[in-house]
Amino acid sequence: MPTPSAESFWPWPEGDTAHVPYRVFTDTELFQREQERIFQGPTWSYVGLEAEVPEEGCFRTTHIGDVPVILSRSKDGQVHVLINRCSHRGALVLHEACGRHKRFNCVYHQWGYDPDGTLRAVPFKNGVEGQGGYCGVDMDMKALSLRRLRVEVLNGLVFASFREDTPPLREYLGGVWPQLTRVFDGRKLQVLGYLRQRVRANWKLYFENVKDPYHAGLLHLFVATFGLFRSTQRGETLAEPSGCGHLISYKGGAEEHREEYEQQGITTYQKGYQLRAPELMRKLPDFRDDIAVSIQTVFPSLVIHRISNSIATRHVLPRDVNDFDLIWTLLGYADDTVELRNQRILQANLVGPSGYISLEDVEALEIVQRGIQGERGDAAFVALGGTQVQYGEPERDLANETAIRGFWKTWRTLMGV
Repeated sequence: MPTPSAESFWPWPEGDTAHVPYRVFTDTELFQREQERIFQGPTWSYVGLEAEVPEEGCFRTTHIGDVPVILSRSKDGQVHVLINRCSHRGALVLHEACGRHKRFNCVYHQWGYDPDGTLRAVPFKNGVEGQGGYCGVDMDMKALSLRRLRVEVLNGLVFASFREDTPPLREYLGGVWPQLTRVFDGRKLQVLGYLRQRVRANWKLYFENVKDPYHAGLLHLFVATFGLFRSTQRGETLAEPSGCGHLISYKGGAEEHREEYEQQGITTYQKGYQLRAPELMRKLPDFRDDIAVSIQTVFPSLVIHRISNSIATRHVLPRDVNDFDLIWTLLGYADDTVELRNQRILQANLVGPSGYISLEDVEALEIVQRGIQGERGDAAFVALGGTQVQYGEPERDLANETAIRGFWKTWRTLMGV
């Protein structure tokens, strides 16, 4: 494919999936349009875990795009996702990160809501000593309840959508469903801890990163040196029309290619490095298959990984065009042995803001964001493995950018770009 001139990248030529204009990462108007067309569009956004709201009145506050929401559990045991905006004057009803209240009271004027969002209490509704109040006003308490979003729960994962025409979650996930339910198989989950970081880059760069398998052996010294991943080992990547996808690699193939690393001069491989605590790399029996690493993405807000015995959700929360928050929730199963639970906690050192195999990702994204400032119509070139998009059929190699191209095709469809 001929390389277009710089000026031709915007407007983005129809059908071009091999070039990604840098403007999509820096344009504030596009960022605002994403809030309406993606986060409030026909998508399923991850909100949290059922395990995080185990009892009546338990809640966590978070966001879907730029909209503040509450994940809560009501008296009947149902999980809800509510817009965290008082119907009176628009204040946040709950501003704590998490907690438990039988009634959610807005601090501003004390309007009170049940954990399912139903408005129950309005101070001075009938006035004071017969004066004032809402006398003569058609005050429909039900209509003034907190807005409930459409919710689906998949084996402990809670998703919400603003739209009634969003396909059912199973249909939305497509070919990602089998891998997702392999990790979230219905066993009761246990939260082991949280990690949080602010990333000075556009949120979409992170989704590109996790859909790009081959960077791992080139960027991450720990991965290359200790044989966790090699681009030539068996694996597959998958792109779905919804923007969801997965990346899996199989055991074997990483350690056998250390000689090739040296021959090619790949500097992330350091022959003489050793671990002072080799138990970090110990793999306890967990899943009955030969998958070494699995990463699932559920567009537009969730990444899930299983790396050795480490299991976590990564929640992507856009803040503005140049910033997003990344929330890591480290998980195990309630029926884990003490030994396995401790190994999962130990392997938290592999991931997160200072993780041995995650540390460089954020730095890479931030130097991209800095590098593309002031662009004048330039574009990234994502043609490894071809220029086409293959939805629903796995690519059987780990040195391709097909899933990135699929991501952008979906993004363009939703955004009308």
